[in-house]
Amino acid sequence: MIADLFLKDGWIQGVEHVPSDNYDERPTGEVPELLVIHCISLPPGEYGGSEVCDFFQNQLDYSAHPYFNEIQHLQVSSHFLIERKGRVVQFVSTEQRAWHAGESAYHGRATVNNFSIGIELEGMDGDVFEREQYTSLAKLSRTLMRAYPKIGTSSITGHSDIAPGRKTDPGPGFDWALYKRFISNS
Repeated sequence: MIADLFLKDGWIQGVEHVPSDNYDERPTGEVPELLVIHCISLPPGEYGGSEVCDFFQNQLDYSAHPYFNEIQHLQVSSHFLIERKGRVVQFVSTEQRAWHAGESAYHGRATVNNFSIGIELEGMDGDVFEREQYTSLAKLSRTLMRAYPKIGTSSITGHSDIAPGRKTDPGPGFDWALYKRFISNS
């Protein structure tokens, strides 16, 4: 389980910071109002390596796996990654716009990166996620909800909901009801 968390200058204290260059400024007046849950594994279906962190830092060895050739043109990031055992890594300040959502819309508002915080879970669309991930995700979510009052349990969504037809994560293996119970039971 992760230690008590608090936010300072957009950085969660109590988690590992691995800064990415893949971000820019939020548009004037935009603040985080939405949490977007994603999932990722690199190579697909493999867990526990440094490849996701390397990818978000533009340091991935593209010759290490054939799949990496398909993604080498991308420059993406997320604010957070929660690994299988619950470890949380932060790549971008929550005050900045991470490049996690791509072409997207939420309740009629386009460019979801402008007003959201992206949280990646180490996993794949069809996988189930680990209890430790739900515990860390709930703790992180509560910290972010305290820091950004516009974020509530009704303003948490999946990547698939903001980019339907293009994205399917976090997928059917993500237990939304369990996650919401974890948020409310602490």
